[in-house]
Amino acid sequence: MKRIFLALAIAPVALALPIAVPALAQANQSDLTKVNAYIRAVTTMTADFTQTDRNGQTLTGQLTIKQPGKIRFQYQKGVPLLIVGDGKALTMIDYEVRQVQRWPIGNSPLGALLDPSKDLSKFGKVVPTGDPSILSVEARDPKRPEFGTITMIFKRDAGSPAGLQLYGWVALDSQNNRTAVRLTNQRYGVTVADSTFRWTDPRPRGRSAGG
Repeated sequence: MKRIFLALAIAPVALALPIAVPALAQANQSDLTKVNAYIRAVTTMTADFTQTDRNGQTLTGQLTIKQPGKIRFQYQKGVPLLIVGDGKALTMIDYEVRQVQRWPIGNSPLGALLDPSKDLSKFGKVVPTGDPSILSVEARDPKRPEFGTITMIFKRDAGSPAGLQLYGWVALDSQNNRTAVRLTNQRYGVTVADSTFRWTDPRPRGRSAGG
């Protein structure tokens, strides 16, 4: 089966904005602070997701997050792929070909979403959307471009953590693998067992990983 990678990004668009630079900078800083507050406020979250890769292939499934650093993409029935983050590393398990790939979370675009200790003001920027109800923030490490880029998209929602609802993201990894993820049915503060982030190693003579 064709490999599917979680990487997404939006090309920055140059816009001539009739706004004073200091006022714009102040507003952008405030929005980055809100996104930081959102990431730190979300202890657990579940959501349904729709993932679309650069070839237009679409998959669905359920997303589970438990901070710091734990994430699980459980794909729809019939898709022999699982992606799990255990707090330190992301692991992609392909049960069809019995392969496992593993890399540090910090080396992935998703690191910006899964590390509450990071300060987005140092590596993030607000991307104009033209819609005051939508906040888009692009995060990348300029010193480590190989880690990729993630553009997180939020809807302003007073009833959600820090006044923001994570709508989805677009990521782009160093191999230009682009993926868009859209979330629905977001639920916060639900009970999530640590066993959710364990997986079974499909490799010959492999053993259960993550505990």
